[in-house]
Amino acid sequence: MTPVVVVGAGPVGLSAALALRAHGLPVMLLEADPEDRERPGSRALFVHRETLALLDGMRPGLAEAITSYGRTWHTRRTLYRGREVYSRTFPAPSGRPPFTSLRQVDTERFLRDACAAAGVESVWNARVIGVRTTATGAALSCADGRELECGYVIAADGARSAVRAGLGIPMEGTHGEGFHVVVDVADRPGAELPLERVFHYEHPGVGGRSVMRVPFTGGFQVDLQCHAHDRAEEYGTEEAVRRWLPGVVGGGHDEYADRILWVSTYRFLRKVAASFTDPHGRVLLAGEAAHLFPPFGARGMNSGIADAAAAAEAIANGTVADYAAVRRAAALFNSEAAGAALDHLRPRRRIIRLRQRAAAALAPVLPSCGSWLEHAPYGPRGGAPALSGRRY
Repeated sequence: MTPVVVVGAGPVGLSAALALRAHGLPVMLLEADPEDRERPGSRALFVHRETLALLDGMRPGLAEAITSYGRTWHTRRTLYRGREVYSRTFPAPSGRPPFTSLRQVDTERFLRDACAAAGVESVWNARVIGVRTTATGAALSCADGRELECGYVIAADGARSAVRAGLGIPMEGTHGEGFHVVVDVADRPGAELPLERVFHYEHPGVGGRSVMRVPFTGGFQVDLQCHAHDRAEEYGTEEAVRRWLPGVVGGGHDEYADRILWVSTYRFLRKVAASFTDPHGRVLLAGEAAHLFPPFGARGMNSGIADAAAAAEAIANGTVADYAAVRRAAALFNSEAAGAALDHLRPRRRIIRLRQRAAAALAPVLPSCGSWLEHAPYGPRGGAPALSGRRY
């Protein structure tokens, strides 16, 4: 019987397997997709300093490998209707950076290499379709007919988790109105945009919709906040993006319309599993199998990797009940913080828009107003004693 099975080979599952090996535990990693799967899009971009520390604890040197490849920018700018209301350039850190930015597929590549080096047994094309637990262990059923028995399971099989569904654990929460469009664009070699993150309230170049631009290694991501009455085909197809992207990038860069790598749409979900374990404490939910957050604040993958580290520690130390309580409290905090960000980004009350307008007008004489406009879209960053790290 395998001591621990991890279901899902995304960044959370890979981190969980790596963390279990760091505790000296044999582990089998199951993934429904084939080993040569293609993962389009940048997806989760940010690996924060706290997460880098966790990863380095799992595999010394992993954080340096990721940060050497990723990009860290030191300038953040915020604009309101075309006028800059906040700009700050931070000095380069002397140690580990506060974050690094790279595509999720690249983060997964580093994690897969680390797992292979650590002796993780990976099984591909292994779709889990059922789970049973007892007081002494768990059993997994796969689509190909195989049955696996193990002591514990870490379920990191994503938002449509078959393991969570098999346990009958519901997700509780809400989904936001409207949708966003996220676009990956390749850099123009020799003519890269400035290495800075830009958030633009009510961008005049795209009909007053808010836009964020974020660099990553090899390109940049644009996130467009659509209005409630917008239709996805008007803004969320590659053809539509070719029309509006030049007005967002600015400077007459029409050629970026021919460098589009990926286009996707998403709606904000704020949901947390009713329980992070089964009644016997044999299955531990982690990452999007346990919680779904809007992407602003980069809480999803980072909190998922914190789940993975905590789950491995709980299994190694026999403290699964503590894991369930602590990580669910962290998820609820992140959900509330994401809700605060959503209230700012998609205000349902007119008073919030009036506050934003007033802050933009006062920012030239009251820098604190510009700072509020800069930070509010990401929600609060700490304050929950149950968190692993100040953000998650």
